[in-house]
Amino acid sequence: MAARTDLFQSPDYYQLDELLSEEHKLIRESVRAYVKKDISPIIEDYAQRAEFPEQIVRQLGDLGCFGPTVPTEYGGGGLDYISYGLMMQELERGDSGVRSTASVQGSLVMHPIYAYGNEAQRNKYLPKLASGEWLGCFGLTEPDHGSNPAGMITNIKDAGDHVILNGAKMWISNAPFATVAVVWARNEQNEIQGIIVERGMEGFSTPTTHGKWSLRASATGELVFDNVKVPKENILPNVKGLKGPLGCLTKARFGIAWGALGAAMDAGLDSRLDAGLSARLDSRPGLHASATATAWLAVTALTTSSAPITAAACEATSATPVRLACSRSAAAPSPISSFRSNAVSAWLRGASSCANRPSPDPGACRTCPGPGCPWPAWRASRLHWPRACWPPPTSWRPVRAAPRTRRRRRPR
Repeated sequence: MAARTDLFQSPDYYQLDELLSEEHKLIRESVRAYVKKDISPIIEDYAQRAEFPEQIVRQLGDLGCFGPTVPTEYGGGGLDYISYGLMMQELERGDSGVRSTASVQGSLVMHPIYAYGNEAQRNKYLPKLASGEWLGCFGLTEPDHGSNPAGMITNIKDAGDHVILNGAKMWISNAPFATVAVVWARNEQNEIQGIIVERGMEGFSTPTTHGKWSLRASATGELVFDNVKVPKENILPNVKGLKGPLGCLTKARFGIAWGALGAAMDAGLDSRLDAGLSARLDSRPGLHASATATAWLAVTALTTSSAPITAAACEATSATPVRLACSRSAAAPSPISSFRSNAVSAWLRGASSCANRPSPDPGACRTCPGPGCPWPAWRASRLHWPRACWPPPTSWRPVRAAPRTRRRRRPR
């Protein structure tokens, strides 16, 4: 599969960047540049083959995407949660599986060790997890109980200087490649506790889950525990009960919410513009495919500029179809500040009036009436403007039928 060129631009229509500090913007741009360079060109191929790009683990560690809110003395970034959210947003724009890998490592593995572990556990595990030397996973969901953690049957039993762990976990992200697993199990007092299980312990295996239809570039598997001997010093001492794992999930959901924004940025803006411009430019007569890059640059300039769009600026645009859409918005600008996007959307939907057609004719106006159209009766008789010719001219108004009057029945 051919490598994808990531041309993403982020027009700040709502001026949200004003709410961010310079450090926040620098962090966002650093992760965005990494996604463009190292994730976007390869991720489609890995998703098609349902394989996990193992090389990104070290890269994400070097970039600081693992445990960015963990204090620096344990290898973390010591950043705030907005920085963490911006990282997850940009990673999700590249691929949901990549964001999932980072979310699990930071919120579900490093956070419980930092929040619920002791000092020895923090010093032993967190620096290696933060650097990407080790990959971790989080074991809560079970085959027979799914999203009901109260039905947990995975258990630990005291055996002197260690405990015996039995049970299984399912749908575990990062499991096939994880070096450590933070596992939640019931003790003999029926209390839920967290315990750190390391790869190589006898009886511990992580079979891979195959045949997924989503998150195909993410590594997913099971955790199987068959009389696994785990030292007691691996038990997280500072929490008992469901508040432990649910507290981790709360941290993860924060990053997932930011990730949803990143997915929308890719699916709703970047992919639509990229595919729409390519299709339109390749199919329009007199315009060959090499103009795609020129038109994309023109769209970027129009949508990111803070200056008002004028007719002169439109004429200076080298891409003909974008210039036509731009001219219509300059002639009748929208009252809201995002009318630049309306110009681009008008072009993507094939908007053009009879006046802008290369060879206008009455037959064409039947399907696309516009300003100066010789078929005014057609325009006056229609309630809705044709979808292919949106937006309508400001002079057009829908003609609504007169409301039906209801006859009153005479009382008997």
